[in-house]
Amino acid sequence: MAGVSTKEIKTRIRSMESTRQITRAMEMVASAKLRKAQQQATDCRPYFETLYKVIWDIVGSDAQLDSPYLTGKPGKKAAFVVISGDRGLAGGYNSNVMKLFTAQAEGLDPVVLPMGRKGADYCKTHGVASLTENYTWAEGVSIGDCFSVAKRLCKGFLAGEFHRVYVVYTQFRSVLSQEPQCLQLLPLQKGQAMQGESRQITYEPDSVTVFETIVPEYLGGVLYGALCQSRASEQAARRTAMDAATQNAQEMIDGLSLQFNRARQAAITQEITEIVAGSQ
Repeated sequence: MAGVSTKEIKTRIRSMESTRQITRAMEMVASAKLRKAQQQATDCRPYFETLYKVIWDIVGSDAQLDSPYLTGKPGKKAAFVVISGDRGLAGGYNSNVMKLFTAQAEGLDPVVLPMGRKGADYCKTHGVASLTENYTWAEGVSIGDCFSVAKRLCKGFLAGEFHRVYVVYTQFRSVLSQEPQCLQLLPLQKGQAMQGESRQITYEPDSVTVFETIVPEYLGGVLYGALCQSRASEQAARRTAMDAATQNAQEMIDGLSLQFNRARQAAITQEITEIVAGSQ
């Protein structure tokens, strides 16, 4: 920055201080939202685990169970529920989700139900068909919306509108680790059945009716769990990104402050030299 005046350096320092305040505030907001999202993910887990246990108890206890939810139909039409963020400034959170979706959709005829503004924008930009845009703001999607989506997906699957159903989300492992995942929802894979002691349970009116009634509820629980995981992942990624931005801003402020002091010292030295030269 040779030739830059102390006034210009001070202006840059003030600008970086303002940026640091913004990124620090965003980091604090993300931390608060992260705690709430983690609590939501924890609260919904018992409900999901109960449904999971019942549904695979039926599959494991009835070897003759025949349901379209298990067999499906051959074809390349696939519905993807893509859960992304509504905003940016979260590192690679959104881009990683869309990269995984693109890889999984290769060779298929995809239609997307986006949950999140970034996912909806991606579909519009790349010409990917959307099943509906009623849930494009992920922040406003409720547990009731997840069950409505699950029923819509089950209805379309049974009607042959699509042959497979997936959810693409981000699994929250820790504050520093989030991993995008693609989970097949339909058709259900018998390999998922729980291993262990087989129990003889009588279902009324019959196991098939109970099974096909529970499947939409099960998918709704899976979607809500994936949504909570994604929300926690987004806030953790944003917190990490804003923390890094705050540290970078501080480093730039330190560098500019050092340069400002050097420039001021050089100016004082020059003035002293000029005074001495004038007196001589």
